Amino acid sequence: MTGPLVPFREFVLKVHSRCDLACDHCYVYEHADQSWRTRPRTISDEAISWTSRRLAEHAATHALPSLTVILHGGEPLLAGPARLRRVCEELGSALDGIAELDLRIHTNGVQLSPRYLDLFDEFGVRVGISLDGDRAANDRHRRFADGRTSHPLVLRAVDLLHQERYRHLDLGLLCTVDVRNDPVAVHDALAGLKPPLVDFLLPHATWDEPPPRPEGSATAYADWLLAVFDRWTEQGRPVPVRLFSSVLSTLGGGPGLTESLGLAPTDLVVIETDGQLEQVDSLKSAYEGAASTGFDVFRNSFDEVAAHPGVRARQLGLAGVSGTCRRCPVVRSCGGGLYTHRYRAADGFDNPSVYCEDLAALVRGIEDRTAAATESPAVRAPSELAAAQQDLTRTLLAALHHELGGRGSEVWDASWRLAGELEGSAGGARALDAVLAHPYTRTWLLDTLRALRDGRDPAGLPTERLAVSVAAAAVRAGLDLSVPVTYRDGRVYLPTLGEARIAGPGEEGTAVVRTAGGVLLVRREGAADLRVVPGPADGPRWRPVRALRPAPAAGPVLDDLDPHRDCFGTAAAERLGPAEADAWARGLADAWALLEDAVPVQAAEAAAITTLTPLASGPAGPGRHGYGGLGAVLTADARELALGLLSGFRRAKLKALTEVTDLYASDGAWRHRAPWQDESVPFSRLLSETFERAGLGLFEPRFLAGVPEALDMIEKAAEPTVDGKQLLALLRKEISGTHGTTGRNGGKTVPISRATRRTS
Repeated sequence: MTGPLVPFREFVLKVHSRCDLACDHCYVYEHADQSWRTRPRTISDEAISWTSRRLAEHAATHALPSLTVILHGGEPLLAGPARLRRVCEELGSALDGIAELDLRIHTNGVQLSPRYLDLFDEFGVRVGISLDGDRAANDRHRRFADGRTSHPLVLRAVDLLHQERYRHLDLGLLCTVDVRNDPVAVHDALAGLKPPLVDFLLPHATWDEPPPRPEGSATAYADWLLAVFDRWTEQGRPVPVRLFSSVLSTLGGGPGLTESLGLAPTDLVVIETDGQLEQVDSLKSAYEGAASTGFDVFRNSFDEVAAHPGVRARQLGLAGVSGTCRRCPVVRSCGGGLYTHRYRAADGFDNPSVYCEDLAALVRGIEDRTAAATESPAVRAPSELAAAQQDLTRTLLAALHHELGGRGSEVWDASWRLAGELEGSAGGARALDAVLAHPYTRTWLLDTLRALRDGRDPAGLPTERLAVSVAAAAVRAGLDLSVPVTYRDGRVYLPTLGEARIAGPGEEGTAVVRTAGGVLLVRREGAADLRVVPGPADGPRWRPVRALRPAPAAGPVLDDLDPHRDCFGTAAAERLGPAEADAWARGLADAWALLEDAVPVQAAEAAAITTLTPLASGPAGPGRHGYGGLGAVLTADARELALGLLSGFRRAKLKALTEVTDLYASDGAWRHRAPWQDESVPFSRLLSETFERAGLGLFEPRFLAGVPEALDMIEKAAEPTVDGKQLLALLRKEISGTHGTTGRNGGKTVPISRATRRTS
């Protein structure tokens, strides 16, 4: 087994090994492993003390901020209040000052009373109750040995737990699925009790002892759960359901939220009443001794258990599932299913889950039902992407203000207050949005945040950028607002506008900038007021950010002044002379005309490129941060420049999408061989190259070679999220010519089928 040892964070402590019910689906008493028969009924003082000592040792060794202990059985309430108090006291005392203790108890509820709940309130023990639905559903399995129903007693326990003084202890309800029960009735019975959480559990089964399927359906459990999902959705999702939340999370690129789904490594261990240390309880369904490790709390540390081959096998994530599962596109959501459910005597656990078809149908069913509602509009609409990017920039600005925590300069404090004043008027708010949308604002924000979090002194960081941004917004809005700014080397750069020289070379300090009648009035301490007249051309005190206007629409600005523009893979060029700037304007106009003719939809969308920065060398491309910024080198060939701009825009757009939504997850877990190369690459590279080539192919059809095949690979891969699949659908439309593109090349229509046969 490879990979680092995963410390345990969840501990199931068996405080009593017998039960007061005779549930016929119980894995402890009714399945293959019958070791309960030899266990002491109640955990001993010695086992409690050693368990507490081992927990503290484990938490200290791995610097765990918290750990969870679940009091379990059998039926843990049979241990009695005195024994449970002893457990709570010893655990709390051992972990005091080392780690937070999250105590829980899972019970059938039959014995629950105020006496227990007062004890649990004292020690903060939260309570989960097993209940399989309405009375008919619950009576199918959860009865006393003499056949009596337990349902009224469980409802009484739930009512007790819902009393105001105990409500904070409620963990929710655990329901074992039986497909013979009415799914709607089960949902309504559970939801009607208003628990904080419902956890649906598949009954434990293996390939040797498969689950019952009354009508022989391979997806009977998925069908049942999807009926519950539909009812849950119809009623407005009245309570959280962990199983559904886990699937929805993984579909969106998030983690699995339950051990039974997802690829997260297990971090759970069981302590039996005799102090034996075992793997997860459900393994008792596989075979006699399946959960055994041979260790106990008296002689062994939890690290020794964590290194056990059986435990390590459940910590390997994707590498720990069968080959069939690794090739399955839903494995990120189902995780190969619960480890126990993969067992077959002939080949152990190297199998898909016995619920494989159910899990696949469940994941796909939930995705089909929710994709439209969970898709990010940023993927489909350029305006939504721009809005999401603006939200991200504002969030980062707020994060920087919070990170400074009052350690910013007086200039920062003043500009933060003045930004609020700008927000108070429609014109000021729009102007501030325009300045914050400047791509190098993002570069400044992220670089400054990173430096702060690395422990750098705020005094040495470029926090003055906020002040000059506020000043630029005031100028753009035509507002008479006095803004204190910091100048360096005698210059003040106003983002999106230009650079004012207000002092001699090498000088630095603070000044107040305001605008009046289109003129900048600058006041420095001890100096006469200075008038700076912004204009379209360089002057003695002003150098503008030049506008590039390729016909017929306005295009990006040429920013060769911004102090944060050096964020590309190659150095940014120095300030261009007038002749060079004119050459850029002409070249860009010619290139843009070609794009508008060949790929009009992409050309219109590429208006998101607001800022072009000349580079000293290298291909066109986006900067490290900030949507709308593109670095490029001017070429004499208009078609080459158009291709470079289109390539850079496609990379910039995909990068911007990945910043505001998850298009894929588990990048690097699988490798893919794209049709245009021999090496295997991670999914992120396959997607980025496919996205870029699809866009380029509509301008230069040779780039479409292999793109349809790559899209097929992406569709069959496990990494794409709901938004990734939405992007895939848009790419298919794009190259098929049904998304507003013609695939024209120099005025000639090139059939896609022919274009894909060309080599790049």
